[in-house]
Amino acid sequence: MKTRIRDVGGVRVLDLEGKITIGSGDVELRKSIEDAVTSGHNNILLNLQKVTHIDSSGIGEMVGCFTTMARKGGKMKLLNLTPKINDILQVTQLITVFDVYDSEPDALQSFKS
Repeated sequence: MKTRIRDVGGVRVLDLEGKITIGSGDVELRKSIEDAVTSGHNNILLNLQKVTHIDSSGIGEMVGCFTTMARKGGKMKLLNLTPKINDILQVTQLITVFDVYDSEPDALQSFKS
């Protein structure tokens, strides 16, 4: 998995690309979010538009990171779910846990309210 990091108006945007699976992308995802929190970013937006595959480990890592952010007073939101990721979140009912956006401006604005 590749991660491109952008800071937009106080929000750390992580543009993820590739697979978030056990043993590779899941660890990278956790590290990217830990690095963001360590450097003082409490608002994180995961752009999943270019994620080609996610497994249960990847989903588990997203939930773990979401929980960690909430405990530290931060927020983690999702942007541009692929149909496959959307289906997985629907089936597991995790779609109700995450704030999900199809538009980056809308997602960024949501952190201000």
